[in-house]
Amino acid sequence: MRKIRILAAVVSGVLASAALFVAPAEAAGPAPHYLMTAFTNSSESNMYVYDSANGTDYSLIRANAYTPPAGLIRDPSVMRHTDGYYYLVYTTNWTGNTIGFARSADHVTWTFLRNVTVGLNGSTGSTWAPEWFKDTDGSVHVVFSASTAGTAGQFQPYKITATSGDLSTWSARTAIGIPANHIDTFVVRSGATYHAFVKNETTKYIEHATAPALTGPWTFTGTGNWAGWGSGLEGPALVQLPSGAWRLYFDQYGAGRYYYADSSNLTTWSAKTELPGLSGTVRHFTVLRENVGDSTAVPTGNRSLRSSNFPDRYVRHRNSLGYVEVPGTATDRLDATFTIGAGLANGNCYSLQSVNPAGRYLRHNNNRLILSANDGTATFRNDATFCGRAGLSGTGTTSFESYNYPGFYLRHYNYELRIDRNDNSATLKADASFTVSAPLG
Repeated sequence: MRKIRILAAVVSGVLASAALFVAPAEAAGPAPHYLMTAFTNSSESNMYVYDSANGTDYSLIRANAYTPPAGLIRDPSVMRHTDGYYYLVYTTNWTGNTIGFARSADHVTWTFLRNVTVGLNGSTGSTWAPEWFKDTDGSVHVVFSASTAGTAGQFQPYKITATSGDLSTWSARTAIGIPANHIDTFVVRSGATYHAFVKNETTKYIEHATAPALTGPWTFTGTGNWAGWGSGLEGPALVQLPSGAWRLYFDQYGAGRYYYADSSNLTTWSAKTELPGLSGTVRHFTVLRENVGDSTAVPTGNRSLRSSNFPDRYVRHRNSLGYVEVPGTATDRLDATFTIGAGLANGNCYSLQSVNPAGRYLRHNNNRLILSANDGTATFRNDATFCGRAGLSGTGTTSFESYNYPGFYLRHYNYELRIDRNDNSATLKADASFTVSAPLG
């Protein structure tokens, strides 16, 4: 009788395991990832890069991520272009007639591109607060504020428009139609309407204006203390949330605090909420939301990952490093078995926990995959989270995109596991594709 019960339990376990494998977890869908670039109270010449899973709780990815060859890095605005690169535009100095541009493949390591002359009155004027604006027709603009009389003058918003796909050439400046004594203009488009959020330099309130075109005519629909946020505000920056609602960030510079407010329609806004962890540290930032992953679900529970282009090799850890190797011994097979569960940084993605030893996770560190214990930091959670994607090499495989380095994929290189930027090569696509199989150990 005891043998029958044992056999029944084994059969039940096998069936349960098979059912789990055949019916994977519900499709996760894209996971939002919020990239923020800022200068800080401690430095106007070094840019800091932060990351968030929800647009509220930000963790530092790298301090001093970019220092321009000369001048300042105030008011850095970030976007991702159609070529896959991240681009910065920023204020180069308190006075002068240029704005600066830099580029990055991974949003962490930045390369200076050029300064572009756009301002008024040469070195005696001031050119501040450039912000990216991508219109629905694909055109790329930078909206900035310039004064003919330096920091004491009245600023007025202007725009330049990219005249080349690589953003190396720009049109002459054009006033966008918002009157003088307005600065820090951030523009978004919703349907056919352009919305500008701009600081009134006289009242120190953030105001709201709408227009049928980027160059106006603009109608101010919110002036004074229209939103109830009070005065002494600057640096408005917007990001659209996955729900379709909008989040507006702004700096209460006199008090050294940072806030955000939310709206479903860009007209009626919530009360301001202080930004945790960053208030009193960061200054005038912008946020770029990207969706990491697609609707590919990854089967959860104990699994092994077989290489697509070396099908006799599996993902495993050895000496706390990640490899793809042929599992020979029982220990090898255990080391090639992971518990796939909800991502530590975002539940719509996944983390891979070792079964031998239990409680450690695969994470990237300087692009190399290592196995280490969760130290409880946001950096660890981000580094140990990967989003399921349809296999880059084709049907029947799965690829894993880094949560905090969008565009970088888990792949093997010389049989070592690492994350690399998807360069669309056949080699990377094959190296970054795996079959999620039943557990080896």
